[in-house]
Amino acid sequence: MSIDSTVLNTPTGPLSILAGPDGEVRAAGFTPDPAALLPLVHPTLRAPLRPRADLGPVSVAVRSYLDGDLTAIDAVPVRQSSGGEFMAHAWQVLREVPPGTPVTYTRYAALAGRPPAVRAAAAACARNAVALFVPCHRVLRIDGTLGGYRWGLDVKKWLLGHERRLTTT
Repeated sequence: MSIDSTVLNTPTGPLSILAGPDGEVRAAGFTPDPAALLPLVHPTLRAPLRPRADLGPVSVAVRSYLDGDLTAIDAVPVRQSSGGEFMAHAWQVLREVPPGTPVTYTRYAALAGRPPAVRAAAAACARNAVALFVPCHRVLRIDGTLGGYRWGLDVKKWLLGHERRLTTT
């Protein structure tokens, strides 16, 4: 078994994507080095990387998102393992946050069904291995500031601006 990997050019830099043989995205992040993503993949889902020029429907969805179809990434299957029910549920909830309408960590915890679990919601964002497809960039601090983002605040700012521009026009 192997994991297919590709690097797509985006306006905010290279996006590396790792997908299993079933086509499910196992990791994604704004780095030119797909191998840098492998440590983010749960050990039970890891395999040697096989570079590919294109990942078919996954690549099409990313290009469509960048071209303005902000919901194109929603249908892309993802697979990541957390070892906990809350984390898995929180990631699914995050996929339901509409583009252009970021939420605070407090609101995210409430949407995930555990309003007092703000730190657990923040941990779900921090441990998310499939950036863009599970859009942790859509979560902000309670005061509306950006907070952290594994791939840098400039990337987070660009993604939020891209979505805001397309949802307010």
